[in-house]
Amino acid sequence: MTNRKNVFIWSLFDFGNSSYAVIIVAFVYAVFFKKVVAGGVPVADLYWALAINISMIISAVLNPVCGAIADLTYSKKKFLIFFTVLCVTSTALMYFTGEGTVIFALVLFVFSNIGFQTGLTFYDAFMSDVSEPKDYNKVSSTGYAVGYVGSLVSVLLVFPLKDNPNLLFLLCALFFLVFSLPFFLFLKEKRGEKRHSGSLISYGFSKVATTLRHINDFPNLKNFLLAFFFYIDAVNTIIFFAGNYASTTLNFDVTELAIFFLIVQVTAMLGSILFGFLGGRLGILRSIFVNIAMWILLTFAVFFTEDKTSFYIIGGFAGTFLGSTQSLSRTLMTTLTPLEFKAEFFGFYALLDKTSTLLGPLTFGLVSWISGSQKLAVLSLGLFFVIGMFMLAKVKEKENLKLA
Repeated sequence: MTNRKNVFIWSLFDFGNSSYAVIIVAFVYAVFFKKVVAGGVPVADLYWALAINISMIISAVLNPVCGAIADLTYSKKKFLIFFTVLCVTSTALMYFTGEGTVIFALVLFVFSNIGFQTGLTFYDAFMSDVSEPKDYNKVSSTGYAVGYVGSLVSVLLVFPLKDNPNLLFLLCALFFLVFSLPFFLFLKEKRGEKRHSGSLISYGFSKVATTLRHINDFPNLKNFLLAFFFYIDAVNTIIFFAGNYASTTLNFDVTELAIFFLIVQVTAMLGSILFGFLGGRLGILRSIFVNIAMWILLTFAVFFTEDKTSFYIIGGFAGTFLGSTQSLSRTLMTTLTPLEFKAEFFGFYALLDKTSTLLGPLTFGLVSWISGSQKLAVLSLGLFFVIGMFMLAKVKEKENLKLA
């Protein structure tokens, strides 16, 4: 039986790390880096893109290798502690960034994002330690809903501290640390007998290589991961460029951006709760199809939008499907993955999540550069959703995976 107290403690981690996702990744640190640290020069966008790509590539490599080791040694919690400390420490040091500290600011972002992105793998994989299979969708939805409450609180912090961003970065690190402590202090990982002796690093790489060679033995999981790669690519690109698009194409100022993200966080929380209910009624797979279809419609809506009010409304709808797309995907991934390989396969899940951020932003950037229109760049993301939908049609939700 699923322990509600453990689920709540587990979800508090999502509440805490949401401060990093909003304040550092979404818009505050990104805007601060370009306008203050780099002095507003055009090449700052390239520097920022490279920092994102470097951190994502490193995280993508670490995820499946560390995941395999964590499965072997039953050490998901230890890995999560390590990467959380890496993220929190690097974020706190952002307090010392300022005009001209370009390299220092970028290095801190790279390390903090590696910690944040890699740690998510072990947090996601821990869902099977705190809940029963029949409750995966409700628990996943709860985690995202609580996470978006954390995002909401984080956005509210921007208003009083918008003129003191360095203090905001320090507060972000403290926020993450405090709300991750209950997880580390009170949750226990399910354990078994050690299954290997020798070099763990060698084991990690060899295990990943073996899994890659035999991925065709898991056709249902493979089809889902391929579909996930494409549609989450578009979702991630929208997350990374929403603030940039609003400020560049629609001339949003910092306060208007904060209001926009406030709307997104509220509707994302509600969307997670809504599809936590609808997922059980419609089925997880069908619910994901509904989400992707709505994302396609939203890309067209952005293309035709010319005013700020309409963009606020679109942001509200986008938030609804942002939380639910992520939550439903995690639920389906948990359902399709064998229990004894949770961390390893969630490592591949995270790998595709991270590496997709190279393709989507590149497409967005190229289309925007060649056409001179961010609107066409947003429209191009619809293709990723369409491909993801076609790949998802090959997935069988109720198929039970068995190791070959």
